[in-house]
Amino acid sequence: MTENSSATSKTIGSSAKSSAKEALLGLSAGDAAAQLRDGSLKATELAEAYLARIQAVDPDVQAWAHLDVGFVLRQAEAADKRKQHGLPLGPLHGLPVALKDNIDTRDLPTENGTVLQSGRRPFEDATLVSVLKAAGAIVLGKTVSTELAVFGPGKTRNPHNADHTPGGSSSGSAAAVAAYMAPLAIGTQTNGSVVRPASYCGVYGYKPSFGLISRKGVLPGSGHFDTVGVFGRSVEDCALLGQTLMQFDAADPAMTAQAPPPLLRVASEAPPVTPRLAFVPSPFWDRAEDYTKEAFEELAALLGDTSVQVELGDAYGEADLHHRRIMVADLAKNLNPFYEKGRDQLTQTLRDMIEEGHKVTALDYNRGLDRRKALRNGLDELFENFDAILTPATPGQAPNGLGKTGDPIFSTLWTFCGLPCITLPLLQGPDGLPLGVQLVASRGDDARLLRVARWLAKTVDAAVTDNEKPE
Repeated sequence: MTENSSATSKTIGSSAKSSAKEALLGLSAGDAAAQLRDGSLKATELAEAYLARIQAVDPDVQAWAHLDVGFVLRQAEAADKRKQHGLPLGPLHGLPVALKDNIDTRDLPTENGTVLQSGRRPFEDATLVSVLKAAGAIVLGKTVSTELAVFGPGKTRNPHNADHTPGGSSSGSAAAVAAYMAPLAIGTQTNGSVVRPASYCGVYGYKPSFGLISRKGVLPGSGHFDTVGVFGRSVEDCALLGQTLMQFDAADPAMTAQAPPPLLRVASEAPPVTPRLAFVPSPFWDRAEDYTKEAFEELAALLGDTSVQVELGDAYGEADLHHRRIMVADLAKNLNPFYEKGRDQLTQTLRDMIEEGHKVTALDYNRGLDRRKALRNGLDELFENFDAILTPATPGQAPNGLGKTGDPIFSTLWTFCGLPCITLPLLQGPDGLPLGVQLVASRGDDARLLRVARWLAKTVDAAVTDNEKPE
């Protein structure tokens, strides 16, 4: 087991010594936000640093679907004027944030990863984009999504090795953060579309509990599973962005009028007692690579009595079947206009999924919804004794090849049940590519999940540091 240390991060760390502009890229989102508020850093300086990085790196990574340099700089200049005039500043004042290209933006195209919507310009922002703007964030650009946020790969490559997939469907968002082209990014997950690319690209990817962030203005896939998630380079950065986005929106039927969880405050605290983790190989353990199994067994051993292996019942092995039926039926409903308009311009994989969805019976669909309730109730009992579940984020490192985005199976059960998840870039695969560690908590327990995640990251980091000390 080895702590992940990407070539990208090493490059930034060394170049930061010779360039003040590049040094800004090494700031955490939280540190940058603090400097923007106290005036020691200008929004234009930070924006220019990221734009320069994009110009240098994106020809190889290809994370961006739409980028308007003038638009970025105008936002940054407006943020600096707001600071100069002593006006109230939001929690994301001057921070650039990348948006997946399935999220409507009135200032930039939103093409949803398909030629069928080439040049589409929405009339209004998605709710979350309005929330971002009100919080003072700078919309940095639109990142590449897979075709209609399903499985058809876009142009993005893995920043660690261009021959490997970055994952999907939030391909560009994960890659942009990993390649230091954005401090923060937003994606969506219907199966494993935040957790998987975060694991493959070596960044933190947080999928909140279902129904905490508005999806109005986000391309619908499956209303029972679609969840907005965030990418960052630390737990605290994910907490900062996630907490800001959690504003009630009556236009999203999944949301409930309630105060958002205090993610950043709780995540920044030390746990009152040592967390207890349930190491759950999951019913899909046979799909994990041997090196993944070995790495997690070693991680569990490092954690000692803090981690207890727990086997889930056979019923949990059916989660992927029920998730699939509900998801493809919902895709058939929501994406049918694309199918009717230009099915020949859709990938064969997506056409097959939509046609599969047409055949799902009402009985099987509703049986799946009932099963979701039962499995969630069973997991609630597990969480009475454990703070979080420890499990792989993906079967292994990012696969070689750009024709597929990898297997989401280690996200399916948790997405099916609407539970909050976060992947931490703590391990490496045999080729030096990142391998994520996933933590899962009970629905609504997002703040404690992030606190445990920060504790785990610090614990692993300390263990690796001790092992590297000379005797």
